[in-house]
Amino acid sequence: MNFPAFFDAMPALDVPFPEDVVTTHAVASDAGLVAFFRFHKDMDLPPHAHGPQWGTVIAGEIVFSIGGDTRTYRPGDSYDIPAGVEHSARIRAGTIAVDVFAEANRYPLKAR
Repeated sequence: MNFPAFFDAMPALDVPFPEDVVTTHAVASDAGLVAFFRFHKDMDLPPHAHGPQWGTVIAGEIVFSIGGDTRTYRPGDSYDIPAGVEHSARIRAGTIAVDVFAEANRYPLKAR
């Protein structure tokens, strides 16, 4: 599954992960941030917390630990992470996910 070609015109995010591991596109507003993630390699996301996040898996698999509850998410599954709840993830190569963050500045947009 590929994102439509017009996604290439959307800005990327300045995430703390190498581009050979994950690539991004984003739509940002003052109200929040919508991020499109494509994972090229397996990745472990260490435990962390931030504002509210909602997401859905388009392809692949994510094993999330959210507030101590571990569950595997596959295509069509959605997750809801409340503000301040610690979470971590094991993301498999080939995973595509869409995440919506209530924090408009969760990740800054990369300069073009």
